[in-house]
Amino acid sequence: MTDDSEAVRYPSVRPTDTGLDVVTGAFSYSGNAIAQLLLDSGRRVRTLTGHPERAPEGSVIAVRPLDFSDRSGLAASLEGVTTLYNTYWVRFARRRVDHALAVANSVTLFEAARVAGVQRIVHVSITHPSVDSPLPYFRGKALVEAALADSGVSYGVLRPAILFGGDGVLINNIAWLLRHLPVFAIGGRGDYRIRAIHVNDLAKLALAKSLERHDSVTDAVGPERPTFVELVGSIREATGARSRLVHVPGAVVPLLSRLVGLALHDVLLTRDEFSAMAAGLADTEGAPTGSTALSTWLSAHGSELGIRYANEIDRHFAPARPRS
Repeated sequence: MTDDSEAVRYPSVRPTDTGLDVVTGAFSYSGNAIAQLLLDSGRRVRTLTGHPERAPEGSVIAVRPLDFSDRSGLAASLEGVTTLYNTYWVRFARRRVDHALAVANSVTLFEAARVAGVQRIVHVSITHPSVDSPLPYFRGKALVEAALADSGVSYGVLRPAILFGGDGVLINNIAWLLRHLPVFAIGGRGDYRIRAIHVNDLAKLALAKSLERHDSVTDAVGPERPTFVELVGSIREATGARSRLVHVPGAVVPLLSRLVGLALHDVLLTRDEFSAMAAGLADTEGAPTGSTALSTWLSAHGSELGIRYANEIDRHFAPARPRS
């Protein structure tokens, strides 16, 4: 396995042809960006999704269920596929779905890809995964990477910290809170850094990784590393919000997030997510692998950020509304 975290130049798309690729969650966030770039480059795209009813009318993306209990069905859905782009994961445990189950499901998916003869897997992970991490998210991501390395399928791993752009949740919801609350709480000094990448830059990296034939692990990070307090200040300035930034003990932030989340029927920020951010796990020091500057993007999109709240639970757990 090689570490390509220092690489900064990638071809933007694969050469145009009509081969078949699979993207897990092509109607979701990062999966959608990858799928659209594949379609633009002339590829045929199939998605494996737990919500096939969410396919837009007239979509050219073929839909198959992401049913981990049907191993033979998964393998059949992956037959004839050149590259599997895997964005499957769970952000937080809910009901019977937790990180341990997500690891087991990922192993099942990789085995199905091996059986089906998939040539390459491009997998979206996280910065700083570790099997020794006390945080289930980061420990689980490390276990999934290990399973991928043991699968026998050629792979490229991308490790983003935080994504922005498109209909992303995090930056939008910070903007929404700044627009609607009189104060915004910053845990501790807020000097922990955030290394975000634009979702389209992640998609370009994913397609570039599909062209390689060696196993690799790459940090997917943008060119800027603002501290969290700098990031929130930039969002406030871009949106014209007047919320006052106040510093509170770090232990208070998850409690406040839970209270606001209860009011919104959502999960804003878990204790583990804040702990990871405060520990510097959303930052890297390597060369950027994405070109879009977060500050430039904020300046261009501030007027539209936070107009509507993006509910994570509705996006990933609520059934799709029937078409009229």
